[in-house]
Amino acid sequence: MSAISLLTLDLDNTLWDVESIIVKADEDMHVWLGQHYPASQALGVSGFQAIRQQVIAERRDIAHDFSAMRLTMLEQLLLATGYDQEQARAGAASAFDVFYTGRNRVVLFDGVADTLSALSQRFPLFALSNGNADIHRAGIGAWFKGHFSAAKVGHAKPHPRMFEQALAEAGVSAQQAVHVGDHPAEDIAAAQAVGLRSVWVNFSQQEWPLSRRPDAEIRHFSELPAALDLLIADPETSASCYLKRLLHR
Repeated sequence: MSAISLLTLDLDNTLWDVESIIVKADEDMHVWLGQHYPASQALGVSGFQAIRQQVIAERRDIAHDFSAMRLTMLEQLLLATGYDQEQARAGAASAFDVFYTGRNRVVLFDGVADTLSALSQRFPLFALSNGNADIHRAGIGAWFKGHFSAAKVGHAKPHPRMFEQALAEAGVSAQQAVHVGDHPAEDIAAAQAVGLRSVWVNFSQQEWPLSRRPDAEIRHFSELPAALDLLIADPETSASCYLKRLLHR
């Protein structure tokens, strides 16, 4: 197994808690809509959710692009509440801007900033995300050499395209890369299918649900450099072996 020449990282729920961010961004968006497009509130939350489900069902062509999906939902909401096409298009764009500002107002998990700063001096870092966060607006862009999203590559993980494009951009083989993420299927199994080694971010101390285990497991982000050091020193290190060695250092 080759030395590590590339580190790819998931974003949502790996570097920050995305659910709390989305909830607050949604609240900000709906407050803005109430102020600038008050008729849009007529359908209420349940009405917006019904439109959301309809768009999800009908627009499979943009299902991988969360920004395009939300813009479409907002435009449909405004059309359904009496605004004309021009008003709906303009209102959707402005409401999305409000949402997107909040969506990128992230709070990094403890240890992430220091760890990424240190790792960026050792490896090229690439962000691989199904979500629509912007690494520069989120304040982490200085640590990354590149960012591949589902919207950019046309496919969401676990599809291999995102991993393949990152490898091509970095000019390294899959055996030289390690992927770090929280999702067993979309991050770990997907990376393994392409040939990357993997580190599972398991902050909630869940049981591993799949048959093939990750190469390492961390329960605090600050453990990542040590996990990578063990993979470099012993490429055959398993997740269970890694945890045992980490706890007894």
